[in-house]
Amino acid sequence: MNASKKYFAEALGTFALVLFGCGAATIASVTQSGPVGIGVLGIALAFGFAVLVMVYTIGPISGCHINPAISIAMLAAGKLSAKDTLGYVIAQCIGAVAAAGLLYLLATGSAGFVMPKWGLGSNGWGAGYGGEYNMTSALIAEFVFTFLFLMVIFGTTSERHNAPMMAGLAIGISLALIHMVVIPITGTSVNPARSLGPALFSGGMALQQLWLFIVAPIAGGLCAALVRKIFIDD
Repeated sequence: MNASKKYFAEALGTFALVLFGCGAATIASVTQSGPVGIGVLGIALAFGFAVLVMVYTIGPISGCHINPAISIAMLAAGKLSAKDTLGYVIAQCIGAVAAAGLLYLLATGSAGFVMPKWGLGSNGWGAGYGGEYNMTSALIAEFVFTFLFLMVIFGTTSERHNAPMMAGLAIGISLALIHMVVIPITGTSVNPARSLGPALFSGGMALQQLWLFIVAPIAGGLCAALVRKIFIDD
């Protein structure tokens, strides 16, 4: 597949993930009369379904990583070249920022809109965010759940997997499950690009805390690649 087509597919897929997932957290959770009540479950399903549909939409083109932590883990596992890894990560970040920009445009169309401290579905931790978990909890959650997410991805996309067409379903469900647990802690990143887009437009605390949502998911993904190589792959 032509490299530019793969990079475009990654940008498009990440755009869709951020727009659907963070859109559910930002727009679908409030109306002029108050909360809609989709809650954690609704937001979790939005992220999971977004990944699910994009796996079958762009998977045959780029593999549907739509997440720098996945692409870097695939590089470490020898499944992606350094050139494509760089192209994928840049495309993913562009797609995420574009989606956050569109989400910001839509959100500001609401009368009386004021950007929250962690706006547009930004990730964070500490006083005033979600369940007010501390940095240690946030770091551990992002590392461990990204590790588990990558283990699902490595397993379902393995050449030994006897039902490759079911991979998208398993990956989408696993991401939804991750969100159900981690949303109260950090809003759930497990994806540096997903965190980057909203943080750039939200600014403030979201931007200050962005480092954790870059470092922890990438570390979790690399750990999964190492565990897979040592204990599972031949």
